Amino acid sequence: MIKQEWKNKTVVTEFILLGFGNGPELDSFLFLMFLSIYVVTITGNIFIIVLMVANRHLHTPMYFFLGNLACLEICYSSNILPRMLLGYLGGDRSISVNRCFTQYYFFGCLAAAECYLLAVMSYDRYLAVCKPLHYLSCMNSKLCLQLGAASWISGFLSNSVLTFLISNLDFCGPNEIEHFFCDSFPMIKLSCSDAHVVGLVTSVVAGVCSLPPFLLTFSSYLYIIIMIIRIPSATGRKKAFSTCSSHLIVVILFYWSILTVYVLPHHDTQTSPNKVVSVFYTILTPLVNPLIYSLRNKEVKEALQKQ
Repeated sequence: MIKQEWKNKTVVTEFILLGFGNGPELDSFLFLMFLSIYVVTITGNIFIIVLMVANRHLHTPMYFFLGNLACLEICYSSNILPRMLLGYLGGDRSISVNRCFTQYYFFGCLAAAECYLLAVMSYDRYLAVCKPLHYLSCMNSKLCLQLGAASWISGFLSNSVLTFLISNLDFCGPNEIEHFFCDSFPMIKLSCSDAHVVGLVTSVVAGVCSLPPFLLTFSSYLYIIIMIIRIPSATGRKKAFSTCSSHLIVVILFYWSILTVYVLPHHDTQTSPNKVVSVFYTILTPLVNPLIYSLRNKEVKEALQKQ
């Protein structure tokens, strides 16, 4: 909706999320697909949290961070998918400006928090594999709480400035967002203000939030892989590398998609491809994380057998 104001100025009061297309058959297919993904994501992550809380053998630093990740993924998915599902179910894809800014705020906060949390988890694995004799003394309960809290707090603080800057832009129409959720660059593109500085700040903040954690995560896994190569047993190397490679693939996909959308130079022709790339870190990562990080672990399988 676009409201006419004095001085011949129009003010947008709601946005339209275009999503992935229109049409009854396509909407029905997308609704069922994303509903299935949402149900599996929420069920898998809740299951991991309940299992880790109930089983005292999983009260270790690694599973403490995994529990934090599962909680984050639940919030992450619930911030985006329910609104998208309502749009496909009822056909109404409008969202008020305030709700759009709120969705973007929580999305950005949770995305940044996940970047930091993945880096913390990779550092935890580095200590466990490469410094096993010092692991328990280094990764004590106090440090775990501090690192977990720092990941959440840093994520929520980092996006506050961006949300403030974007919410202070003028939106005079059009009001159709070429995306399936309220994201920074699609919203900035609709602004009738000079948003060059806001776009630049968005890229800088996104780079600060994602690039250092990615380098730390990649370096940690690189050291872990080097240590795995030194394992004398071929069976042990294969098993360890299988788990490590799965973690690394998910991490690379997550950071690659984040960096592609927010840090690399943007042009109008990138809008549609970026919408598809966004699926990786908003929908697919929360879906596969419970399987990759938890359900493939030996300790989790043993805990399931004892239940």
